[in-house]
Amino acid sequence: MKQLLVRFGLVAAALALVGGCATQGDDAVSQGSEFTFVSPGGQTRLFYPQQERGRVSGLAGESLLEPGKQIGLDDFKGQVVVLNIWGSWCGPCRSEADDLQAVQDKTASQGVQVLGVDVRDSRSAATDFHRDRQLTYPSIFDPAGRSLLALRQFPRSTVPATIVLDRQHRVAAIFLEAMLESDLLPEVQKVAAEPR
Repeated sequence: MKQLLVRFGLVAAALALVGGCATQGDDAVSQGSEFTFVSPGGQTRLFYPQQERGRVSGLAGESLLEPGKQIGLDDFKGQVVVLNIWGSWCGPCRSEADDLQAVQDKTASQGVQVLGVDVRDSRSAATDFHRDRQLTYPSIFDPAGRSLLALRQFPRSTVPATIVLDRQHRVAAIFLEAMLESDLLPEVQKVAAEPR
């Protein structure tokens, strides 16, 4: 009988722990405060209504052009941020760089900042890429892709990728393909025009 009571007590304790974990998880999901990437099922363009947007926080790393200096989302508070994940070795990244610069030039006055994240690259190749194309927007130098851990469950092997964050740094749109100015600019302007 004593063994039966001990087993019953262990089972009850285990159920309480499982129940506690499930409740905690449900609360975290219902708050919806932090962004977590969910596989898009083959889609390459994802758009999030304002009420469904998750926030990205803690994304930062070493500046590509200013070694030793840290840059990140906190440097662009209140601005729309266009994150672009790129590498100098990536053909589509080379073709979209001018388009990203054009978006930066045309939307800077609306409070928009393009921020690159250079992955799987050498500093010299990435710096040459940046300077050859006369890019004026900053980039994080992150060969290991560690800064991208802030984009929870985002596939760090997806290059290029562009993520548009609203002024609260919540994910408004994700593009898992090379972008043209004609496609990206209207989306960025739409997010920039949202009420503050």
